[in-house]
Amino acid sequence: MRWTLKPKPSHEKVKALAAGLKVSELIATLLVQRGIETFEQARQFFRPGLEDLHDPYLMKDMDKAVSRIEKAISKGENILVFGDYDVDGTTAVSLMSGYLRSYYENVATYIPDRYDEGYGISYKGIDFADDNGFTLIIALDCGIKSIDHIAYAKDKGIDFIICDHHRPGDKLPQAVAILDPKREDCSYPYDELCGCGVGFKLVQALAQNRDQTIDDLVPYLDLVATAIGADIVPITGENRVLAKFGLEVINTFPRPGIKALIQNLKKKTLTITDVVFIIAPRINAAGRIKHGNAAVALLTEFDLDQAEIFAAEIEQHNADRKDLDKQITHEALEQIEKNNEQQGFATVVYNENWHKGVIGIVASRLTETYYRPTIVFTKSGDKLAASARSVKDFDIYNALENSSEYLEQFGGHMYAAGMTLKEENYLAFKEAFQKEVEKTIHPDLLIPEISIDAEIDLNDINDKLVRLLNQFEPFGPQNMSPVFLTKNVKDTGYAKAIGTDEEHLKLFVKQNDSEGFGAIGFGLGNKLNEIKNQKPVDVVYHIDENEFNGNVTVQLRLKDLR
Repeated sequence: MRWTLKPKPSHEKVKALAAGLKVSELIATLLVQRGIETFEQARQFFRPGLEDLHDPYLMKDMDKAVSRIEKAISKGENILVFGDYDVDGTTAVSLMSGYLRSYYENVATYIPDRYDEGYGISYKGIDFADDNGFTLIIALDCGIKSIDHIAYAKDKGIDFIICDHHRPGDKLPQAVAILDPKREDCSYPYDELCGCGVGFKLVQALAQNRDQTIDDLVPYLDLVATAIGADIVPITGENRVLAKFGLEVINTFPRPGIKALIQNLKKKTLTITDVVFIIAPRINAAGRIKHGNAAVALLTEFDLDQAEIFAAEIEQHNADRKDLDKQITHEALEQIEKNNEQQGFATVVYNENWHKGVIGIVASRLTETYYRPTIVFTKSGDKLAASARSVKDFDIYNALENSSEYLEQFGGHMYAAGMTLKEENYLAFKEAFQKEVEKTIHPDLLIPEISIDAEIDLNDINDKLVRLLNQFEPFGPQNMSPVFLTKNVKDTGYAKAIGTDEEHLKLFVKQNDSEGFGAIGFGLGNKLNEIKNQKPVDVVYHIDENEFNGNVTVQLRLKDLR
């Protein structure tokens, strides 16, 4: 692990903010590191409000999108809401179809089959629309690169509205409206929305047109918060507002589908981390193992008894997904070791029998293991399909773009992407991609980094600090839970390895004469000998609260020690 201490921000800025907010310089430092330098910025950060959301009509083509939908409704046209099969897509489809159906009945949904149709807008989906009399398709979380598909639909007299958040190509499709804050010609103030977030802005614009207020849309925010967590977008600006209020809905009055997924959990209050690791994998499992329609059915069901039946089926899909994920990860690791490829700059593996639904998860597992940009391929029809995952600060999308001569199609973000290619191009692509990564990646990026916000003493940790840190939530990219470094601490003799395979470390630490704190290090069981016999160590950690038998205590969640 590379330990990197963030540069200290300007002392004048920190001092001024600490005085203005009446907080410690430590809290002010953490805020300035996050780009929060004024009282007003701090107010928005600590007290985000729905009034902080931007006017949806600031997004290019929003007026065209609303006008086309209103025209469809006034003429009684059939509207098809089309979205991808992952969490962002299925929540977006559930949001848009749910809102439109609240006042218009000629609305249906379409999720492409992961195995038969693949990612994004499909010819099969357009043919379905044509065969069933749909004249308007609203595409969510996809479509920005579907030039040929949308031209095909246009020839059939079907209009498209695209709500996407992926980077556009050189050319835009011929849609009636293209809502994408990443468009070069779009001056919308915030460009980090997820697909469901862009869909929500369209719903917000439609609601304004119908004299509804933002308060009328709060019940939909559980879907938006779930998508924000699952899609790993920055928890800043609008995303922070939407995530905060969406989490409140999840924790107080979630829709029956989400309630059915979480009602057996022992946790009283769910965080964005719980959304990422508990809710999102279950919603994703539907599209991975069976069909994304199962997720939309769950998320749009209003009867709790029926939702519980859907949730039980999805729970089974998730269990199947875990088994497949474990087996394929094992096979992929064996392939890498056998070919002695673990020391390269990028990992690319392929097996025609791997389940397409879990290759993205396997790519993440391999990235965690070897800490290399990783692509996992499998056979899909007459082509190969793949999922790619990157390491911190390396743009895998750019690397794919620069080796795209061998690809049929690709799309995605800096840290995750998907692609297809012809089988005969696999080895040429693999070589080109690995050379591109070797040429462009800084060697430091191949060593996992722990980015440390501040060095503190254990004596600096008190109830007020913990209370203020809790107000930094929800955490996520660009607003991660603060990481602290404390030097020269000793275990008080309680250190032990715990867990089935003794993979975790539990200890109780002190620094000089400080108050002691319990600490837990997940995956750090192998470091037991480094802290035994009260050897002094430096530790990096999050400050956490541990609830046990109704008692809440402060604990350190260790990331590393040395």
